[in-house]
Amino acid sequence: MWSPNSVQLYFYIVLGVLALWAISQAWMSQKKTETIHPFKAFIHLLAFYFSYLLIPIFLFSLYAGWVGYYSLHEAIFVFIVSGILIYARFIEPMRIHVDEISYQIYPEKSLNQPIKIALLADLHIGLFSGHEQQLKKIVKKVNEQNPDLVLVSGDWTYEPESTLIEELAVLKEIKAPIYSVNGNHDEQYPGPPIQALLAKALEENNVMDIEGQVVEFDDFRLIGIGDLWAGKADMRFMPDLPQDKPWLILSHNPDTVDMVPKLKYRALMLSGHTHGGQVELPWLTDYVMKKVSILGHKRGLYSHENADVFVTVGTGMVGVPFRFRVPPTIDIIKLI
Repeated sequence: MWSPNSVQLYFYIVLGVLALWAISQAWMSQKKTETIHPFKAFIHLLAFYFSYLLIPIFLFSLYAGWVGYYSLHEAIFVFIVSGILIYARFIEPMRIHVDEISYQIYPEKSLNQPIKIALLADLHIGLFSGHEQQLKKIVKKVNEQNPDLVLVSGDWTYEPESTLIEELAVLKEIKAPIYSVNGNHDEQYPGPPIQALLAKALEENNVMDIEGQVVEFDDFRLIGIGDLWAGKADMRFMPDLPQDKPWLILSHNPDTVDMVPKLKYRALMLSGHTHGGQVELPWLTDYVMKKVSILGHKRGLYSHENADVFVTVGTGMVGVPFRFRVPPTIDIIKLI
């Protein structure tokens, strides 16, 4: 029953069954998405579900190397490649990190009481990420940090299903006020049908959309700026606003920092968009990042002429259902 020939037969049967399952799941899932790109959704979902084939391939490489069906080098190669892809698909996207930095918001004095901000971005609820298990982990880790406020710098969605309102209900468990702006995937891709659905989902789940609005705090002002790629990032009016306190700017694309005018106090912009590359590979990731951020932003804090910008790698995925060497991250910005 467990002869080499029978094991090989079972392996190919398992692959065939999984492939049929993957195709059927991708087809059914794309019909549920609120998208104007059904074929694009189907192809991306195929990649998502076909990734389950990696598990039997990984296990078979061990057996094939042991019995000599593969040469030792072939078995090692398949084992390593499939193992890395399994890690990038099933493990790292669920390993949510929390990083913290301190930032002195006034140039010559410290705040009497530090202010803790939890920065989220690029949840990309939809095809690949932002599902119930991950969202619950995010909410739990945010609450463990006990922030004063939570900021979400856009890209909530990635061709989500019509159940977005119910999916975001877990956000009600966050114990701090949540402020948000949209990102390019919320504005241009997949398009207008998502804007109405997302606006309703955020409103019903206690998330305040502050695009074009100013929120007053004792030690600073927070302003929401629209997405750069959607043509909503005009900040020429900011010098006409009160300048007695520093500005925090929430905007999805970090390249928007180049449009910040000269203000009395150096502004701090909080952004996402880049995913930190999402998959960190030598040379290739840096090449791709040049198309994502013209100004060379990737992750962390950058200084520009009139403002600093902090770029979070976010928590979701687009393009491919993998994260490798760039785990999903909640950044805690401690204003001091």
